[in-house]
Amino acid sequence: MLDRIERTLVAGNRWLLILLLLAMACIVFANVVLRYTTGDSIVWAEEVARHMMIWVTFLGSGLVLRFGGHVAIDNLHRSVSTRKAQAMRGFVVLILAVFFVVMTVTSSQYVYATRFQTTAATDIPISYIYGAMPVGFVLMLIHLLFIARGYITAGSYAESDEMDADAAASI
Repeated sequence: MLDRIERTLVAGNRWLLILLLLAMACIVFANVVLRYTTGDSIVWAEEVARHMMIWVTFLGSGLVLRFGGHVAIDNLHRSVSTRKAQAMRGFVVLILAVFFVVMTVTSSQYVYATRFQTTAATDIPISYIYGAMPVGFVLMLIHLLFIARGYITAGSYAESDEMDADAAASI
């Protein structure tokens, strides 16, 4: 049951990212074409594309964490005994979980504080854009909890056919 929930979460997260990136690319492409062919551009295109990029960043960070794509320094826990390495990785997971919870609460307060401010071109509440922060941190926490056991015991991340974590982290 938990495995099914995890697969559904990962698939939903991926498809949401794909759709956001596709929409963002179409908006930017249309704006560039219109600017060079007619001399006019879409007034809201740059702002909406920027806001979509913010959402893509926060929604995608959990998947990157899950597959080990974030930059990490792992020399220390690879050079000590297995027990010490597991203790270090357990401590890292605990610190990350606490950080994600604190950032979820803090960013939620920030979203609440900006609920009456609106964007310049589209006049939508800024809190809709900043809502990406608590959603992203909750997703990072959920992805962390799904991979925590394997990471602590073996230092491994989730496997993916589409992504090579070592190659992604070295770019």
